Amino acid sequence: MKWARTVAEKCDKEQGDTLRHITTRNTARDMDVIRAVLGEKKISYLGYSYGTYLGAVYTQMFPRRADRFVLDSSVDPARIWRGMIQIWAEGAEPAFTRWSEWTAQRHSTYKLGKTPEAVRKTFWDLVAQADREPIELDGQKLTGDDIRGGSRASFFTVREGAEAIAKLKKAADGAPARTGESTAPSRPAQPAFGRAATPDNGTAAFWSVVCADTRDWPRDPERYRRDALRAKAKYPLYGDFGSTIKPCAFWKKDGSEPATKVDNKVGALILQNEWDSQTPLASGRGMHRAMKGSRMVTVAGGEGHGIYGYTTSCADKPTTSYLSTGRLPAKDLTCRTPAAQREQGVKKLPIPTPPGLPGMVDGS
Repeated sequence: MKWARTVAEKCDKEQGDTLRHITTRNTARDMDVIRAVLGEKKISYLGYSYGTYLGAVYTQMFPRRADRFVLDSSVDPARIWRGMIQIWAEGAEPAFTRWSEWTAQRHSTYKLGKTPEAVRKTFWDLVAQADREPIELDGQKLTGDDIRGGSRASFFTVREGAEAIAKLKKAADGAPARTGESTAPSRPAQPAFGRAATPDNGTAAFWSVVCADTRDWPRDPERYRRDALRAKAKYPLYGDFGSTIKPCAFWKKDGSEPATKVDNKVGALILQNEWDSQTPLASGRGMHRAMKGSRMVTVAGGEGHGIYGYTTSCADKPTTSYLSTGRLPAKDLTCRTPAAQREQGVKKLPIPTPPGLPGMVDGS
């Protein structure tokens, strides 16, 4: 609670009344100003992650000015924003099950258990051990909460998750990884503009938008406590993290407008990996429901956050075709990228990592 209150107070001190206007709707208006300045009747758009919600809001506000819209790894407009943080817990449980099944089949490599049940027991035993006494790894002491929260995203990419937990187990058994190794999956290199930003820039930007976009954030700390307890019982891996108190509970300035309800028939192409830690499959389907003129391409077995231009994917061809011709696929598509081709993915999508939300260490 202290962290959440501090973030809210610092943002209010630095920005004050400006905070009310840092919203997705106002950014969509800025986009339309750029369109007008360029003398274009319509704009085309490629948005990732939060950018999918921005794109969807633009189509709701300016439907006749939207041309070719690709929404990659989508936010569910019906769940902004507390629900989108909570959905990380919902998506983590099936990912954890899949990871344990994959890892059990490779017991000779990772030594985490010969059955999915044994693998899951190994993980929860490590959590319990760290709760009794933190496990030191690569200069850091990890508690059970650190392990639960920090492992969430890695379980969506099964190989990285197995490698991370295997290293953690070695550390717990008294044989820590070599200096310089870490249980966290490798983090994608930030673009130049990201490296130039101050460390708290992502925190400020993230919470400024999600707190001002909607007036639905509860204000009662007790509500968050109850929700966190219920969520942890239902989603043991990450439920309490997703539902616990956030800075928006202490936000002094409500957004200048109500949240935007996205419900239109504007054409758009929605791309979604089956195993996306930040915008799970259910989230992409929510965007598809909201945008009734859209088509959806689901990459079965696809891992990671960000598809077009970030991985070698079976979604590339229909996306390029749509951007080139303006013609959407005749129906929704489900495709599967061969495993060998998936291993040759270009890079992962860098995304901001707001402190206070465990499990966003790698941006995958």
